[in-house]
Amino acid sequence: MCMSLFSALVNAEEKQRPDPSPGISKLTVSEAEKAITGNLCRCTGYRPIADACKSFAYDVDMEDLGFNSFWRKGETKELKVSRLPSYSPKEHSCIYPQFLKDNVKSVMLLNSRRNSWYTPGTIQELLSLLHSDVVQNGTKIKLVVGNTGTGYYKEAEIYDKYIDLRYIPDLSAVRRDNSGIEFGAALSISKVIFSLKEEQKLNSCLDGNMVFKKIADHMEKVASGFIRNSASLGGNLVMAQRNYFASDITTLLLAVGSSVSILEGHKHEKVTLEEFLSRPPLDSRTVLISVHIPFLEPIRNNDSVETNSGLLFESYRAAARPLGNALPYLNAAFLADVSCNKNGVLVNNIQLAFGAYGTRHATRAREVEEYLAGTGKTLSVGILNKAVELIKSSVIPEEGTSHAAYRSSLAVSYLFSFLFSFSNSVDYAISGSPFDGNDGTLLEEACKRNNDDDRSQIVRPPLLSSANQVIESSREYYPIGEPIIKSGSAIQASGEAVYVDDIPSPPNCLHGAFINSTKPLARVKGISFGSDSLPNGVTAIISFKDIPEGGENVGSKTVFGFEPLFADDLTRCAGEPIAFVLAETQKYADAAAKMAMVDYDTKTIDPPILTIQEAVDRASFFDVPSFLYPEKVGDFLKGMAEADHKILSTEIKLNSQYYFYMETQTALAIPDEDNCMVIYSSIQCPEFLHSVVAKCLGIPEHNIRVITRRVGGGFGGKAIKAMPVATACALAAYKLRRPVRIYLDRKTDMIMAGGRHPMKITYTVGFKSNGKITALHLDILINAGINPDISPVMPSSVVGALKKYDWGALSFDIKVCKTNHPSKSAMRAPGEVQGSFVADAVIENVASVLSMEVDSVRKRNLHTYESLKLFYGSVAGDSIEYTLPTIWDKLARSSSYVDRIAMIEQFNGSHKWRKRGISQVPIVHEVLVRPAPGKVSILWDGSIVVEVGGIELGQGLWTKVKQMTAYALSTIQCDGSENLVEKVRVIQSDTLSLVQGGFTSGSTTSESSCEAVRLCCNILVERLAPLKKQLQEQMDSVNWDILILQAHLQDVNLAASSYYVPESSSVRYLNYGAAVSEVEVNILTGETRILRSDIIYDCGQSMNPAVDLGQIEGAFVQGIGFFMLEEYLSNTEGLVVADSTWTYKIPTIDTIPKQFNVEVLNSGCHKNRVLSSKASGEPPLLLAASVHCATRAAIKEARKQLKSWGSVVDGSDSTFQLEVPATMPVVKKLCGLDTVERYLQSLLTC
Repeated sequence: MCMSLFSALVNAEEKQRPDPSPGISKLTVSEAEKAITGNLCRCTGYRPIADACKSFAYDVDMEDLGFNSFWRKGETKELKVSRLPSYSPKEHSCIYPQFLKDNVKSVMLLNSRRNSWYTPGTIQELLSLLHSDVVQNGTKIKLVVGNTGTGYYKEAEIYDKYIDLRYIPDLSAVRRDNSGIEFGAALSISKVIFSLKEEQKLNSCLDGNMVFKKIADHMEKVASGFIRNSASLGGNLVMAQRNYFASDITTLLLAVGSSVSILEGHKHEKVTLEEFLSRPPLDSRTVLISVHIPFLEPIRNNDSVETNSGLLFESYRAAARPLGNALPYLNAAFLADVSCNKNGVLVNNIQLAFGAYGTRHATRAREVEEYLAGTGKTLSVGILNKAVELIKSSVIPEEGTSHAAYRSSLAVSYLFSFLFSFSNSVDYAISGSPFDGNDGTLLEEACKRNNDDDRSQIVRPPLLSSANQVIESSREYYPIGEPIIKSGSAIQASGEAVYVDDIPSPPNCLHGAFINSTKPLARVKGISFGSDSLPNGVTAIISFKDIPEGGENVGSKTVFGFEPLFADDLTRCAGEPIAFVLAETQKYADAAAKMAMVDYDTKTIDPPILTIQEAVDRASFFDVPSFLYPEKVGDFLKGMAEADHKILSTEIKLNSQYYFYMETQTALAIPDEDNCMVIYSSIQCPEFLHSVVAKCLGIPEHNIRVITRRVGGGFGGKAIKAMPVATACALAAYKLRRPVRIYLDRKTDMIMAGGRHPMKITYTVGFKSNGKITALHLDILINAGINPDISPVMPSSVVGALKKYDWGALSFDIKVCKTNHPSKSAMRAPGEVQGSFVADAVIENVASVLSMEVDSVRKRNLHTYESLKLFYGSVAGDSIEYTLPTIWDKLARSSSYVDRIAMIEQFNGSHKWRKRGISQVPIVHEVLVRPAPGKVSILWDGSIVVEVGGIELGQGLWTKVKQMTAYALSTIQCDGSENLVEKVRVIQSDTLSLVQGGFTSGSTTSESSCEAVRLCCNILVERLAPLKKQLQEQMDSVNWDILILQAHLQDVNLAASSYYVPESSSVRYLNYGAAVSEVEVNILTGETRILRSDIIYDCGQSMNPAVDLGQIEGAFVQGIGFFMLEEYLSNTEGLVVADSTWTYKIPTIDTIPKQFNVEVLNSGCHKNRVLSSKASGEPPLLLAASVHCATRAAIKEARKQLKSWGSVVDGSDSTFQLEVPATMPVVKKLCGLDTVERYLQSLLTC
């Protein structure tokens, strides 16, 4: 992201804009925000990153930036700007040195024994090379420019020869003549975009100007900026032609009649793009030379443009991310030559191109084109209806294409949207009635493409987000409560922070890669690589057979037992590690693992259990200890007897979610003297890994040392799931007596991760006519996978969050199913997010049945303090701690909830193709406080070293620990002790230095670690107090540094350790919050835009409001991913197929709320909390259900409209289930895959 922003800053300096104020760049806020689109972040929720980028912009309003809430009111803009890092173009210039440019010659730059890299300088040199002995028959060659295609096609094979086309001037030229523009095929996509935008300034034809601009605008949605800077135009087209890549660019160029020049042997020919795509796949010696885009003008009669005629061009794409880095479900581009008369619009010629819908290449809808241009009639409902019928028979996805019906419906929607834009009013003009006014009005309106009403229902508004953050800080325990900068943030942003993979490889180091099972249940007969010898660079392969004598085949452990490291003779799930490849480099290891062929045998083996229902049928369950099984509340049968209405056996299915930490699983194991092993691991629970490695190797635990400095994101996935990765390295290092490291590629990480627990919930609920619920029963089936992991605690977690409403009586039957899937593990708010969502789904269903407003039903069933105590017992705490009613009412006011409901109702009444919805959702989230160790040491110079069991995952644990250390030591009250924060350093976790570190999980490790540190500091203050008193008697004041120096000289023990164990009254407590979200659903595409989200979350008395704010926003956005975007899909054998960034889509900056308002509530004193603070890491994730509920409200309005058109809706217009995640195909299906056809039919029958 830093590089993307820097690139935008440099580019902005080249633009003709007035010089900004000192320290500010020429960048605009829009450019700043757009610069980081396509970049991924799982922690922050993007808002603070966007604010940091926008702070460089000359047109930024400081009041709109989130960190403005941390500044004092009344301060001037100049003062605020002065606090920001100053930007100077001269100090940050980045110019490619001329001497390096001069060194680029037509020579072979790189040569090895097998592989060579050539850089020809002319086309003639390229031809000579392609027909020389160097590239003889059988030689594997690859023509490259940016080589960005390897990001999509993960090529395992290594080519013999690479030929770099970047230094051939003819392939990077832009030529213009009377017929059009010709782009060299090696030109980067970014340069093509720039040239098209420049051309639109020069082109005298208004319509041509419009076409070039729109092509350029659409190309900016292809990939992200840094990819477009390297990827070539020709490379994109060749991937589409040879590999059937779902290219947007191909579709755009096809619609405007482009052609290409290719060089095959010594033969040079120019063909249309359509012909180029239809040819057999190009071989590696055929070169795409250039691409020609013609100038476009309306049809001419007698050498003059026909009166009131013009060109209209529009392009479309439907993708999970609007602004790039997501392949489309379908893309389209339409070019029409139209003219107008008093009867309406006449289509003289039209070109309709569709792509990415499950066909090999982009295609032209010829039959539809001929019909629209051949009728000789003005557009009418009848003609449009016929065109829609034809397009459905023209755009047909191939068999096996995902969401085939949805893709076909998109083609209809886009054609309708394009033709719809020709008229002033679809209800009036397109029905065939004459227009008022002059003939040119219609065409002018179509060309202007105004954004009013629904004429731009497909076009997305520009990216620009805003936010408002409200915090309440306290100086009672200074510096606790201060929003100080997160520890280590500067070195993280600069790339200087050291993670496990940044540690230099020791001499003689090997690299590992897993060979994973692709079968859910089978015998493993053997592993081969297609030859008798090991692949190139491979040193060894280890499996369960290599466990040393006295060791055990264990890879991880929980309180429920150990789990195997490798499959033995039988593999029990797809994705299970079978063996571990060791090679000289990570690339060799990964390549060998991909080459491995596993011989399976499934004879005489029972079929695997791959669904929850199969687990039920075969009684395949894990035991849940009685002390972990939640207690029921009230009398369910009595509650049902009191009910006026009942909903019976309604089913909800919830799918899995992948962690998607930025740093995949990684470890480094180094053999040490005396049979010892040092392991560097990115893990949330080093203590458990320590024990597992010792057990696996069969050596004492004091021979093992696990070091973890920081973790690049965890969310629960770096706990149990990190253990086998590090243990495999340790086993290999122990056996081979060489250092071994691994960094899992994203595909392997996703296959092994397991992720969030899928569930099937069936509920029965009874309720009164006023919406008060009297009884709820749930049958919950949880898919745990093959091993228990932490799954036995899931029933308690699910029910804990489910109890957020007063159900009257609550009963349940929960089973934890054992299936042949990778074991599921804890993921941020495990069980709680599912339970909280199910609670709101029940409320929504009750409201629908009663035809009541959801919010009135929701509020009627919120807990009173008495009912809260009934459902949660002593965990409810004192009545003053129950802040949810206050939060609920405050949020309704601050978000203008009631007023916005009225505004949304008005909006929905006046917009056919866009519907809005809004929802307010509460949470009650129970957390567990675990014991934690701590150690504080004060050095000679007064600086302080702190060790804690908690691991810095990016959640700000170290920051809060530093603040707590400074506060607790400042109670000595000597000069300088009020500024101790900068003297504190928190160091890495070391399992031999600090034992009993436990798990960093559950949102409470920060406060546990802080309390452990406070206990240490209290000991130190007690030791220092007598010395301070003695020194004070000798001098008026005592300086901190002098006090510590004297303490060392007088042999005062300045190191203290502690182990914090919370009292029974402090072990569990409840967290409260609420969110209001408003969305807009595009009925034609199923796209959901989050217009605004408002959150109020109770942090107690926040230790650091800035850190907690980041946790709240990050958790909420991760929740958006679960509820709206992320599909963690497997094939029929349980092997994960959503195994890359191309197939698994987490939120990006263009999918977060356009307006994101968060208030961190300071609810005052909580006597049983650590300095009155409360957790913030996981609970806010549950609030993202407000987005899902708001989407349901918008769909409900769409279904009402569909019903008003006389259509039969599947189910009632209000009682329907919205799946999780509510992706575009899911939303579109509920709004009506044939909504356009139904609408046109309603007009025809009027």
